[in-house]
Amino acid sequence: MNNTPLRAVALVCTLSPSPEPSSSQLLAEQTMAALAEHGVTGKTIRIADHDVKTGISTDLGDGDAWPEIRDTILGADILILSTPIWLGHPSSIAQKVLERLNAEISETDDEGRMLTYGKVAAVCVVGNEDGAHKVSADLYQGLNDAGFSLAPNAVTYWVGEAMQHTDYQDLDKTPEKTATTTKTLAATTAHLARQLKASPYPPS
Repeated sequence: MNNTPLRAVALVCTLSPSPEPSSSQLLAEQTMAALAEHGVTGKTIRIADHDVKTGISTDLGDGDAWPEIRDTILGADILILSTPIWLGHPSSIAQKVLERLNAEISETDDEGRMLTYGKVAAVCVVGNEDGAHKVSADLYQGLNDAGFSLAPNAVTYWVGEAMQHTDYQDLDKTPEKTATTTKTLAATTAHLARQLKASPYPPS
């Protein structure tokens, strides 16, 4: 097994700032714990706790918190994006994160590669009705456009029964299917990140 140390950051896109409980936060933390079993360290950042400006630049000034978060992303090998489902879509905060990541398209190294090349992304989705596949598809496209690579089965999710009010964080224990999916995400994502770290993409 390749034991190259890896770093990860999970951006939690719940609409609720701390200390409000968050199912998206819980699933992100469980994913980070699963990644730790593969030698990955890192942290979670709840975007609602920070003044991330709306726009498509790497730095919008005037107290914009994104530049520091961006530095954390660029210093990591793995990016986890965790979002609730609202009205069948990723949260507005998840969309804001994708819009800020859009700026990476014009940021390249000396060989013309985006600075995000070689970094691997994965997705966590929670909600009370179906839509996890649609939401992950939306996020996959944005993350791929921004230069991130995706491993097989790069999403873990939980959706509750329609027309009910149970949240993921209210469950007595993590459902076996979700726990297994989280472990698979961690294994494939860590593996791909190590492969890309050892053998970077060629110049465009």
